[in-house]
Amino acid sequence: MLRIITDFDGPIMDVSERYYQVYLLCLEQTKKPGQEIQILSKAAFWAGKRSKTPEANIGIQSGLTAEQAIQFSQLRKELVHQLVYMKYDRIIPTAIKALAQVQQQGIDLVVMTMRRDRELDYAFTQAPLTPFFPSNRRYNLSNDYIKTKDELDKPLLMSRAMQELPLADRTWMIGDTEADIAAAKSQNIPVIGVLSGIRDQSTLEQFQPDSIVANLQEAVALILSQVSP
Repeated sequence: MLRIITDFDGPIMDVSERYYQVYLLCLEQTKKPGQEIQILSKAAFWAGKRSKTPEANIGIQSGLTAEQAIQFSQLRKELVHQLVYMKYDRIIPTAIKALAQVQQQGIDLVVMTMRRDRELDYAFTQAPLTPFFPSNRRYNLSNDYIKTKDELDKPLLMSRAMQELPLADRTWMIGDTEADIAAAKSQNIPVIGVLSGIRDQSTLEQFQPDSIVANLQEAVALILSQVSP
């Protein structure tokens, strides 16, 4: 049996609009009345996120003081994963086709994400994803899980998956962050980085995935090219 484990946000879901809308809200709530700010375009904001620009630096680039930037950063962390803003998430157009292709090939398909139960459940009510990922093929955080760092938490999730899932002859990981790469490497699983998420090419290269491609569809094509006779 062959298996593909994919991250959710980045390979499947585009979260850029949610992040941008929360950025705008946090700027508005942090600035003083009458204070002039320089709102970044979505493209400039997302480029900063993809290159791992610290949140406080994004606040300063937007015209906040250093003290305000700290408040801005803290507020953003509080708001960005709230369900009310997840309405801005959108499925990446080619993702469904890629998932269908994996399923048609009889490859075991697993999703592994740092979303909590309520966050993943919400996404599954908004998008036609349930046929691809039954409940026993979803690995995510519980609602009461105390996060440390994604690069530490995701390998723990991967370890649990490897203990619980049926044995596979070969497994691949597809993701868009250093946490995905760390999780895969912790179990000696080849990992493909995708550029449809929250890291750019140069940032992903620092963490040395086995390959980097544009999106989930290209990652699936790469895997199928390796398993086809």
